Amino acid sequence: MSADGGTKAVIAALLANTGIAITKFIAWLLTGASSMLAESIHSVADAGNQGLLLLGGKRAQRTPTTNHPFGFGRERYIYAFIVAIVLFSVGGLFALYEAFHKYEEVHAGKENKLLEGDYWWVAIVVLAGAIVMEAFSFRTAIVESNRTRGKVGWASFIRRAKAPELPVILLEDFAALVGLVFALAGVSLTLVTENGYWDVAGTTAIGFLLVAVAVTLAVETKSLLLGESASPEHRDKIEEGILAGEEVLEILSMRTLHTGPEEILVACKISVAPTQSAQAIADAINGAEERIRAAVPEATYIFIEPDIWRESEVTAR
Repeated sequence: MSADGGTKAVIAALLANTGIAITKFIAWLLTGASSMLAESIHSVADAGNQGLLLLGGKRAQRTPTTNHPFGFGRERYIYAFIVAIVLFSVGGLFALYEAFHKYEEVHAGKENKLLEGDYWWVAIVVLAGAIVMEAFSFRTAIVESNRTRGKVGWASFIRRAKAPELPVILLEDFAALVGLVFALAGVSLTLVTENGYWDVAGTTAIGFLLVAVAVTLAVETKSLLLGESASPEHRDKIEEGILAGEEVLEILSMRTLHTGPEEILVACKISVAPTQSAQAIADAINGAEERIRAAVPEATYIFIEPDIWRESEVTAR
């Protein structure tokens, strides 16, 4: 996945959520609908999350140092994990708290500003407009994802993607659209039935939705933080590049690791004939490195160790 595509989707989502958050807050002040407040905080959290993704992408571009010889690519994973935490706490838990607070008010028979005020229509207009704006943001994320997704299903794409930005934006925009539908349903049913419990139900649904998305993001990002290997397709290409040289008899072992979304570390042990000279072995290793980089440009760090071939050696990959 190109970093430019991920950045474009993040910026589109940031602009959309900033504008949506402002209009939602105004609508909440005028209507007092709890689902509007939950959606307002949700949009604020989303906008902050997009800012975190942009910051993580910027910091990941720093030059490697002595203390961090493999660079700072994983900072993008760290900030994506923080996004999951923010979405869980600021978005999901706040919505559930607001639902409980609104339930107590409705149960106690307190005045319902949404039903008794003159601006009930504002909530409907704002939510409908927010759905349109969110749909454009979601469409941008889908278009950018399709550039690299190929024939892979959406669930597999989110689970296997090494760059965190597009999966995060896809899930956030999806949750935002569904959450807006919940809010619109809650507000509309409250106005039609004059029953404030529908507003509570909409807010509760938003809370559980955000918690579920946040947990999904946290699980996927944790796997990236722990360190994932290259994709099966890339591993096959790396093996083919190594074995394409006549001097390499077999691969004794190979390990790959993503040090960042677009950086792969390759460490392998190859067997060579005992009759080969040091110069021939060095040439074989250099040739293998060139072929690997030609087949998989993401292979940034390559370490190849030669060993003497033995007939009883078992290839471990």
